[in-house]
Amino acid sequence: MLVLSAYYDGNSVKTIDDYKFSKNQKLMITVLDENEIHKSSEIKVLRGSLSQYSNPQLIKKEKEAWAHAMRDKHGIR
Repeated sequence: MLVLSAYYDGNSVKTIDDYKFSKNQKLMITVLDENEIHKSSEIKVLRGSLSQYSNPQLIKKEKEAWAHAMRDKHGIR
């Protein structure tokens, strides 16, 4: 499967990338809702907004956290 970016110019769909289609080639077209595009860009603004709650001392323990949780849960010593 190949993904191509395109736009509708009011008359037909135009691809942004150059691609030569075969005659009777089957296509799957996904229409992006402009409102959804704006929502996703708003979410990006929130990146890092919870960093004030991070605890740098616990970051060192993150790699072992799952193993410790399983050991505590299942009683494996």
